[in-house]
Amino acid sequence: MHTVDKQDCAYLYRQVIDLVGDNIESGTLRPGDRLPSLRKMSQNAGVSVPTVRQAYVELERQRRIESRPQSGFYVRHRATNEIVHPAPSSHGEPVCLNCRPLMVRVYDGINHPELVPLGIANPSMAKPAAKTLHRAMKRVMARAEERSLGYASTLGELGLRRQIAYHYFDCAGVQVQPEQIAITNGGQEALLLALKAVASPGDVIAVETPTYHGLLELIDSLGMLAIEIETCPEEGVVLGELRRTLQEHPVKACMFSTTLSNPLGVTMPESDRRRLVEILEESDTVLIEDDVYGDLRFDGKRPVPAQFLGNSSRIITCGSFSKTAAPGYRIGWIVADQYMEEITRLKRAFSCSSGLLQQLTLADFLASGNYARHLKTLRPVLKRNAERMSAMVAEHFPADTRTSKPVGGSVLWLELPVDIDSVELFDDAIEAGISIAPGQIFSPSNRYSNFVRLSYGHPWGERTETALQWLGRRVTELTS
Repeated sequence: MHTVDKQDCAYLYRQVIDLVGDNIESGTLRPGDRLPSLRKMSQNAGVSVPTVRQAYVELERQRRIESRPQSGFYVRHRATNEIVHPAPSSHGEPVCLNCRPLMVRVYDGINHPELVPLGIANPSMAKPAAKTLHRAMKRVMARAEERSLGYASTLGELGLRRQIAYHYFDCAGVQVQPEQIAITNGGQEALLLALKAVASPGDVIAVETPTYHGLLELIDSLGMLAIEIETCPEEGVVLGELRRTLQEHPVKACMFSTTLSNPLGVTMPESDRRRLVEILEESDTVLIEDDVYGDLRFDGKRPVPAQFLGNSSRIITCGSFSKTAAPGYRIGWIVADQYMEEITRLKRAFSCSSGLLQQLTLADFLASGNYARHLKTLRPVLKRNAERMSAMVAEHFPADTRTSKPVGGSVLWLELPVDIDSVELFDDAIEAGISIAPGQIFSPSNRYSNFVRLSYGHPWGERTETALQWLGRRVTELTS
């Protein structure tokens, strides 16, 4: 077997997991092979026996190995699920959203507290920072007293805007001025203000396909039209398709997630993001980047937002703490240049300001270093959950099921057998106490009828595993 390099892993048991995984991937360990005993692996890897046991238990949960009574641990025989097919070249036309009734049903379902929440993307709940945030809020209330109950300025608390600017510098190496940042009521208001600032009713907005359903509902609510751009599940927006669309249609703006798109979980290579900026600059087209998952890459490397990869001033970045720290706080932000005056006017007209106590608490959370520490513990949890979910799909779903291979975030995109109707599966799952997100809501033209999105952004446990087993059986039954 390959050996462990102790300098490369922060957690010892992750060293053992990576060691075994590397040997399985390379073929050194094959299905049916017996793993070294706990004591032997402990000696080989230079870690304790309990650490090896913890790693083996986790590998067993991932369905990569199995224990046999009185015999030991063995590499498991299991099918591998291929990556989802790229979306076929759309060559589509601008359309109105025609799945609004389904969206209403899905929102009613995914927010039901008694259901297993596989339908809602809520990664921060996989490892909540509740206690740390509560302590920060107590400190804020002790210091600020009456001020913490008042209104914030329209642009938002300066202390928080400074901390967000520093976070961009610290994690991505880019300079943002606090004056370029406006605090919003969550990421959705950030997207709303950005879109209202650059486009009008009747305008055409380009989106990835599949894309986040909240973008589609927002575009439709503002009386605009959406046009789908082919998206590769491994490299993001297909730039040739984008260029063709810009030549053939009067696209006013693009709403993309170049880092950890939802639902594919893909990040565009930096070279492609630079080309994207050049293409949009040539066509005088605005880019609104939905960057709410930027801090959640499994490897911890935060890509530079597209806004800072060229000389374009027609790029707006939208972020949020809802996916990373505190969804209930409803605090997001916008980074903009030439559009900031209009964004400020719209913010003042729509909501005046965002909650000051929450802003002060998050400013303390960032300044203390607790946000960075929280992300450092959250990312490995999400990665393990993704591995577990992928493994269970491979084991329990039909063999021709394909999955995305996210490099971060909290969702898995499944391509089910072609005869599966994901809306029918959604209805069946709700009856069984499970929420999922059917594929049709991720397309303005009702594509992806045999796709579903599943979330692993919640504490993993027996309830989740039982739900996945039920879904696999039901898909198999519907296929039969």
